[in-house]
Amino acid sequence: MASSRQVKSPKTMRRVLLGLAAGVCLLTALPDARAQAPAKQPPAAPEGTPQATPQGTPQTAPQTAPQAAAPQAVPGFWDPRRRPERPDLSRLTVIRFLTETDYPPFNYTGADGNPAGFNVDLARALCEEIKVTCTVQMRRFETLVDALTSNRGDAIIASMAVSPQLRARVDFTDPYYRVPARFASRKDAVMPEVRPEYLEGKKVGVIAGSAHEAYLKAMFTDAELHGYPNDDALRTALRKGEVDFIFGDAISLAFWINGTDSGDCCAFSGGPFVESRFFGEGVGIAVRKGNDVLRQALNWALFRVWEKGRYTDLWLRYFSVSPF
Repeated sequence: MASSRQVKSPKTMRRVLLGLAAGVCLLTALPDARAQAPAKQPPAAPEGTPQATPQGTPQTAPQTAPQAAAPQAVPGFWDPRRRPERPDLSRLTVIRFLTETDYPPFNYTGADGNPAGFNVDLARALCEEIKVTCTVQMRRFETLVDALTSNRGDAIIASMAVSPQLRARVDFTDPYYRVPARFASRKDAVMPEVRPEYLEGKKVGVIAGSAHEAYLKAMFTDAELHGYPNDDALRTALRKGEVDFIFGDAISLAFWINGTDSGDCCAFSGGPFVESRFFGEGVGIAVRKGNDVLRQALNWALFRVWEKGRYTDLWLRYFSVSPF
C-alpha cells in the first residue's frame, strides 16, 4: 500500500529552504523510488500489525495547551549491541558515488559548482572512515539505477527508498534514515501525544490518495478526514484553521514549519509514525547486485560514523526542526 517514492517538488522545497532560520547551514517503475517530502514512505517499525501510536508512547490524557519546544531529536538507526565486524577493505581503492542533481537539502549544487548536501557530506564521511578515495557524480534521479548497473558508478546515495521493485535490480545497505509521518497543528493546539481516540471528530487534512490517507483511514477511523490535492493546499488549510491537524511526510513538514511559508503558525503534534506497511522500508545506499564487499564496507562505515557522533553532527547541521 505504501508508495515507493516521495513526490518531489523542487520549487516548493526551494521556497521552504529559503525560509530556514539564518543560523541553519545549508551546505546546504524505478524513478519512483525517492524518499521525498510529500509522497514517500518512511521505514520502520517491526513487521506485524501496525500500531496507531508511536512506540514507547505513555498512556496519558490528551493535551491541547501550547507546549514548550522539545529538544532536537536525532534519530538513530543502529543498534549498539549489534556492532558489525570490520570487513576486509583491502580491495577497495575508490568509491564512485552517484547522487541526484536537485533535491535540497539532501543533494544540490553548491555555490562553488560542486555537489553538496546531507547525502554528499555523509558519503564523504564514509569514505574517510573506510580510508579510500571518494568521488561524487550528480545525475538526474531517473538515470541513477541504469548508471549503477552499467558500472558508471559504484553506489547511489540519493535518498532512494528501498522497495521490492528496486531490490530486484540492486542491493541496499542498512537504512541510514527513514521518512516518518507526523501530525502538525496550529501552535495554540499542540498535542504532545496523538492517539486515535484523541482525534475523534477532529478535522484532519491529508493528501488525497496518499499512503498517509490510507493510514488514517485504517487507524484513525473516528477522525473527520479532508483530502487535498497537494501540499500547498493542505498547509494553507491548516494555517487558515480549516482543519485541526494535517498529516504527512515529516521531513517536508519540518522544513515548512521552520520556513517563512508557514508564517510561524504551526508545530508538530505527537511523535513519528514509522509503520513500514504504509510508509516503506527506509532509505539506503544502493550498490550493484552481489557487491557484498562494498555493501558490507558501507554498513560498517555507517555504524562507525554514527558511533563517533558524526552522523548526529550532520543531522543537526541540516535539520533545525527534527522530523522525529
